[in-house]
Amino acid sequence: MSRRRYPLETVRNIGIMAHIDAGKTTVTERVLFYSGRLHKVGEVHEGTATTDYMDQERERGITITSAATACEWNNHRINIIDTPGHVDFTAEVERSLRVLDGAVAVFCAVAGVQPQSETVWHQADRYNVPRVAFINKMDRVGADFAKAVQSMRERLGALPVPLQIPVGEEENFRGIIDVVKRRMVTWEGEGIHAKQVFKDIPEDYVDAYEDARLAAVEMAAELDEVVMERYVHEEDVTDDELQAAVRKGTLALEIVPVLCGTALKNKGIQLLLDSVVDYLPSPVEMHAIVGLDPKDESKELTREPSYDEPFSALVFKILTDPHVGRLTFVRVYSGSIRAGSQALNVRTGRKERLGRLLEMHADERIELDELGAGDIGAVIGAKKATTGDTFCDPNAPITLMSVKFPEPVVHVAIEPKSRADQDKLSDALVKLSEEDPTFRVRQDEETGQTIIAGMGELHLDIICDRMKREFNVGANIGRPMVAYRETLRTRCEAEGRFVRQSGGRGQYGHAKLALEPGEPGSVFVFENQIVGGVIPKEFIPAVEQGAKEALESGIIAGYPMVDVKVILLDGSYHEVDSSEIAFQAAGSIAVREAARKGQPVLLEPVMEVEVVCPDEYTGEVISDFNGRRGRLEGMEQQGNVRKVHAKAPLSEMFGYANDIRSRTQGRASYSMEFSGYEEVPANVAREIMERSGAA
Repeated sequence: MSRRRYPLETVRNIGIMAHIDAGKTTVTERVLFYSGRLHKVGEVHEGTATTDYMDQERERGITITSAATACEWNNHRINIIDTPGHVDFTAEVERSLRVLDGAVAVFCAVAGVQPQSETVWHQADRYNVPRVAFINKMDRVGADFAKAVQSMRERLGALPVPLQIPVGEEENFRGIIDVVKRRMVTWEGEGIHAKQVFKDIPEDYVDAYEDARLAAVEMAAELDEVVMERYVHEEDVTDDELQAAVRKGTLALEIVPVLCGTALKNKGIQLLLDSVVDYLPSPVEMHAIVGLDPKDESKELTREPSYDEPFSALVFKILTDPHVGRLTFVRVYSGSIRAGSQALNVRTGRKERLGRLLEMHADERIELDELGAGDIGAVIGAKKATTGDTFCDPNAPITLMSVKFPEPVVHVAIEPKSRADQDKLSDALVKLSEEDPTFRVRQDEETGQTIIAGMGELHLDIICDRMKREFNVGANIGRPMVAYRETLRTRCEAEGRFVRQSGGRGQYGHAKLALEPGEPGSVFVFENQIVGGVIPKEFIPAVEQGAKEALESGIIAGYPMVDVKVILLDGSYHEVDSSEIAFQAAGSIAVREAARKGQPVLLEPVMEVEVVCPDEYTGEVISDFNGRRGRLEGMEQQGNVRKVHAKAPLSEMFGYANDIRSRTQGRASYSMEFSGYEEVPANVAREIMERSGAA
């Protein structure tokens, strides 16, 4: 029987998530300092943050990869993943949330809920991750705690429960009232070593405190019978009872405790750590992980978060480390594994030796003998694993639910600068695409060029920067191109025959297919309506494969066709000459024929854009959108700035960062995220077809 290094009930696996610039990395630095993990605080703006350990992160002051680290607080073990806020790195957030038990959502007290914080919030909803909210930057000009809480209600549909209220705002921010423990917290001294001091609630804040306490008790009464009983009989609810009820509501995803502070000025971080322990779940409190039986995918299997269960773990990240080579990050859900043991990789069906086990502290490593249920760690030696793979006990196989990643929307051509760079380039691209599931590499068959695709200009910019620094590869990059798609407007049918007779055995395949517009986002759906065995069962997957391959290059301009439903209606076969290859070809021919009759149209990626600018530049921003085929979705006033919401085609948004800067004298900020695919207007479609040589 394995011995844990610490009881499972005392473990917290949390992520810190937010919009770009809300202060996630600064919060993480303070958490590590106050928990004793760091002896000196790093700063994002100085390029010394611990979790921003890549050169590009330090130079740009943004988080790119989700760094894993860990600390101790009040006899609890907290594993932390600092996730990126920039939309181009949304895959990093997605894969982190999949393996976390809880999250701290950081919001800026001035801006409140911003577009990317909405995106990560809904990602967390999808994975049922309990959250606490931390309203940061309470000392900034324009900070407004009540407004930030209100924006959580309006924009996230959340039920925030303030458990702290600020004493003063902006430059007067001097303390926090702890609504649960009924006290005020201030700080003695300045800087990182300022001491927490507990005081009575000042008289001029008693009313605000009582309102907040009553609101918290009323909320708790709906969630907990003990509190309800006391509330109905107008008895005092004890601090412990209130805390237990809030914890219960948080774990059930019914409420979100709201805290406040300023990470840069080191205020409120210890209270945040207390709340992580008090309100976020340990692995034991999470539901048993559900997976599928690899032998029969209709059968569900479960694994309890316990050392006594068979071993199961999910690979959520691959990283190439210059010192130790390939690192495979895993979250262990059940059982345990010792260094040097073998585990089954369910996707490949092969056993892999997990040579060395590591606990990660950003880019430092601590060797471990064992990883067990609830642990997040890294493995050296798993050569064939990729993101989303399941490692498990070979005697008790299970497939854990993988992570779904969005399709890349921007691609560029890349070529080596010299003959010497040629081999290094392909090696670097393979390693980078292993690390990042939203980064794709392919060869253009017509031109022979290497095309790389990603989530945005910044994403590909960082990739190219990393190639130069980490892999020492010189490369020339083309202009960014948009990943267009094609689809159908109407149902259409066609037959495909593939018949070859050339002495000896021939080839015979015949399939009749219907194509019809599918649900948006469905990409490709295949339905078999064959009855009576007119095509034998073993040839039907070949027809599906042929149809799928034919849709990879569309009719209009050769872009992939999406959201198409293919229905196999009829066909015939030959006892001797039929083969899988013949039916694959027949499926492909039928799809090409039918697609021509289905009124094919071109689709383009459309982005959701939010611009925050001073009032006097609003007209400039709007007229600029009109020139980019954009459409205004709405505007709102926020203090003396205006928020403009719009949608615009990605093809018109290249270079927007420089344009908006020059139009507003550098005073506007914007964020942009992928919204969906929409039909391209006929005149623009003609231009695209001419450019692609399809017209």
